[in-house]
Amino acid sequence: MKIRDIDLGKYPILLAPMEDVTDPAFRLMCKRFGADMVYTEFVSSDALIRAVNKTAQKLHISDEERPVVIQIYGKDTDAMVEAARIVEEAQPDILDINFGCPVKRVAGKGAGAGMLQNVPKMLEITRAVVDAVKIPVTVKTRLGWDSNQKIIVDLAEKIQDCGAAALAIHGRTRAQMYTGEADWTLIGEVKNNPRMHIPIIGNGDITSAEKAKEHFDRYGVDAIMVGRGSIGRPWIFREIKHYLETGETLPAESFAWYLDILRQQVTDSVARLDERRGIIHIRRHLAATPLFKGIPNFRENRIAMLRTESVQDLFQIFERIVEEHGY
Repeated sequence: MKIRDIDLGKYPILLAPMEDVTDPAFRLMCKRFGADMVYTEFVSSDALIRAVNKTAQKLHISDEERPVVIQIYGKDTDAMVEAARIVEEAQPDILDINFGCPVKRVAGKGAGAGMLQNVPKMLEITRAVVDAVKIPVTVKTRLGWDSNQKIIVDLAEKIQDCGAAALAIHGRTRAQMYTGEADWTLIGEVKNNPRMHIPIIGNGDITSAEKAKEHFDRYGVDAIMVGRGSIGRPWIFREIKHYLETGETLPAESFAWYLDILRQQVTDSVARLDERRGIIHIRRHLAATPLFKGIPNFRENRIAMLRTESVQDLFQIFERIVEEHGY
């Protein structure tokens, strides 16, 4: 699959943009495990043009993570154009526009998935951003606002006509948020529309290597994006790539191998922030990781793990888990 001149190979697996998740350290780790392209956390166009320091820091990318995408969101065309030009100076490989975030503080104000209720404005922004920068511009969105407005098949053509270089589709409506199951049937319909010629990237509920292969085969998408399935499990990219290449499930590593990866995530997070904030930041990974699932009588250790604000204490809890269960 190619996005303009960027060749991502056959069956590319991408790391989805996720707020408070896809920081530089996590992107690099997912890249290490085989992610073909990674996305930054989304960047507010309004905050970026106001030079808010925390927002500007999200533009920090490294050559080691390329190809890398910076994603922006907003509802004002001029602000989005100005933000796009600022992003281009950071030299990402691609600029992505977020028309899919469903959370109230974004969609409720008309940005993100809120744009699904104002398609003319969505298209105006897309066209203006495409015209404003030289790097490829892609779009990420959802099936529609709710079950009565699943407009993606028609919308995809219009987004393509605005000059978007690729389109990523999350298989849920805004109303669904992240509940229920992702519906890939309309993603497949977009991909199989003979009038569509830009790459179509499918997103939603890819939590295993087998699911990734099944969705490539069934819906014909050009690439698959993994989001929540990577939280606490950056090695999922390694598992998917192995299955796609060999048709076989990658044998599991030792408990210690996976635990070392989580330790590294903690260390990276603390180094980027500070001890307290770094541990708080990594808690969602510790809570989501499948590594601890199925361990008997784990509740006490889980509570302790998600409450501690000390690296030493957290690593001692890890060691206690290993000792108690003989891993």
